[in-house]
Amino acid sequence: MMMSSDIFYGNFKIEAILSDLISLEPVQRLKNIHQGGAIFLVSPGVDHSRYEHSIGVMLLVRKLGGSLEEQVAALLHDVSHTAFSHVIDYVLQQKGEDYHEQIFEEVIANSTIPSILAKYGFSTSLLEDPSHTLLEMPLPDLCADRIDYMIRDLYHFGLITIVEIHTFINELGVQNGKIGLKSEKAASWITSKYRQLNDEYFRKPEHIFANTKFSELITLALEKGVIVLSDLRKDDPAVLSIIKSDDDLNSELEKIKGLDGFKSLSDSGSAKTFKERMLKPIVIAGT
Repeated sequence: MMMSSDIFYGNFKIEAILSDLISLEPVQRLKNIHQGGAIFLVSPGVDHSRYEHSIGVMLLVRKLGGSLEEQVAALLHDVSHTAFSHVIDYVLQQKGEDYHEQIFEEVIANSTIPSILAKYGFSTSLLEDPSHTLLEMPLPDLCADRIDYMIRDLYHFGLITIVEIHTFINELGVQNGKIGLKSEKAASWITSKYRQLNDEYFRKPEHIFANTKFSELITLALEKGVIVLSDLRKDDPAVLSIIKSDDDLNSELEKIKGLDGFKSLSDSGSAKTFKERMLKPIVIAGT
């Protein structure tokens, strides 16, 4: 068995199917996809990747007793994210921010993932099994995907400590197949932290500026024919390299980094276009 570790969840021995999947290009590619889209352009320290998140979700599902099938689904749930994560949703005006979900089956089918699953007696149907309620649940419930991106974003943006995270993880439990918390205090704490993440990270004016202006830059690059939509299935460095090869686009990129035009966009109230997120975790009875 291979070892897999995470600063939040600890060290785990994982099965061969998981280690084989981790080694595949679609998963390794996620190391070069920024979790926060274009936020890193204006907050350089916030540069964690979809890979870290995917490993984290897999290990959290494992820690909470999820099946091997659900761990596989957790590991692979983000492989269809395009470069710069949700930026493409702004480019294509996908209000559900779900373009990666729309192309998920296609991306999986055109990869070596199905053959690895088949090698271990599984089919791709396990990747979108609605019974995987540890992995995915709609808001306002908790799920492994939401928990991991929440604490990972909070941590990398300096809004939460590793001690607080470990304390919170120890408060997690499962009831009727759903993730809950062992106390009202823990539920109240994570609800307030999720609100803080929404207000101070997702809706931070500089972060909204970066994602908005970068989506406009990608749109311009598409209109000029410098990039085509399929280029966004590469990784962030590859797309940035193409953008930098065009003088006009590179100039616009530098303006984003320098927050050129930030005040006018901030004054326009553009934050209203970014959806609110509310959390209401269940408290596990009898704990």
